[in-house]
Amino acid sequence: MHDLRKKIFESGKTVSKKARSRQQSAQASPASSRGGSRATSRHASDEDESDYEVESLGSSTIVNSDDSDDAGPTPPSEDLHGYIVDLLDEKRDGGRDRENKLTAYTELIRHHFSADELDGRVGELLPMLLRSVRGRRTAQGALWALRALALTILTTGSEQIHDRVYPTLRTLCQDADYDDDNEMIKVACLRTMAVSIMCGGGSSASAEEFLEFLLEIIESDGHTIDAADSGPVVTAALDAWGFVASDLEDLEEESTRAIEAFTEQLDSTDVDVQIAAGADIALLLEAAREHEEETDEPWNMRYDQDQLLQKLTALTKESSKSISKKNRRQLHSAFNSVVTSLEHGKGPGYSTARRFASNPHTGGNRADFKEDSQEYGYRQKFRIQNISITIDTWSLSARLAMLRAVLGNGLASHYLFNPVVRDLLSGSKSEILSAPAGNRAEKSGGSKSHRKKMRGVSD
Repeated sequence: MHDLRKKIFESGKTVSKKARSRQQSAQASPASSRGGSRATSRHASDEDESDYEVESLGSSTIVNSDDSDDAGPTPPSEDLHGYIVDLLDEKRDGGRDRENKLTAYTELIRHHFSADELDGRVGELLPMLLRSVRGRRTAQGALWALRALALTILTTGSEQIHDRVYPTLRTLCQDADYDDDNEMIKVACLRTMAVSIMCGGGSSASAEEFLEFLLEIIESDGHTIDAADSGPVVTAALDAWGFVASDLEDLEEESTRAIEAFTEQLDSTDVDVQIAAGADIALLLEAAREHEEETDEPWNMRYDQDQLLQKLTALTKESSKSISKKNRRQLHSAFNSVVTSLEHGKGPGYSTARRFASNPHTGGNRADFKEDSQEYGYRQKFRIQNISITIDTWSLSARLAMLRAVLGNGLASHYLFNPVVRDLLSGSKSEILSAPAGNRAEKSGGSKSHRKKMRGVSD
């Protein structure tokens, strides 16, 4: 496989009106993807729809300048051009100046799909972003450089990026020395490395090597990258493993080692780690099930099925007082989803609760409707404008989790306009909510490389 995805300043100097406009724009854009944070409500419960609704940004987030001669908002493309010019001018750049410039650039491309503006500048932007990562002037500067790099890769989808950025990212992930900010830097590194593999031209061999690196982190509870017992780092490694593994054809070779590592993390005291481990177990067993259905040959994956199911089931009823009520609800919902998946051969968020296919109140006895019922089915969905997207495989769930972590509130804009994001979610079922009932459900086959694991979003 050739490619895993075939697809301001706060100094005292005088600034121009346009620069002041860009500065106000940067301050107005909310920071979304908080380092070390995790998207909640990943799995749907049987009690509610648990739709993840993302509001599309229909209007520009650029704020008008206070100058009276400005007629209206600056177009995002014009602002982006100015941000790029500012970033590439690194002379006499203080640490705080660099942070502000990187923040402004990152938030703009997060909320506005900007491939046309970036395509011709990637050759200049990559070396500059890598210098910002290596320079390590401030923790926040390195963090925003990593976020900017991940978003640049996700926006352009260039196949020549991975080999240029991966060595620097791995070195920083292993050797970061920012004291209290180390966790955030390592989390951002792992996410950016995963995006680079999937969207920046990483080969199958590169992906397998990265999965090996992630397993070492998971097995050692973060010790291998000097992040001992760090919940956010181990969670990020588990999420990255699922994201990259979602596009590999053959996971059998390391499956026994992987499922042992994930099963051990079910005993973690960190709820996010437990949930991420459960999702990876479900993804691995989904891949094994699909392989057996297609070839009639089981994987050579050694594990105690009964013991694993017993452990997963216990987490659906976890009642420890050391866990907050909110986290217990999240834990129960996540592992109900995993257990249902394993018992019924379904994807995430599947509800086996039944409902009448027709209305029993329109006549007849209730007994007449005994056989006229159906399961609620998949209830893990997210909505963008009037499009409802159903996530019905663990591969899709892993991809959506990573996109939420990287894009935050920019997911809507990128889903609508970014072919890289659409390709990652190809295979999901989409429904146009405002369309006539007979024409609502759509389904696309997705690309050939995703056919085994995905069930696609129509373009």
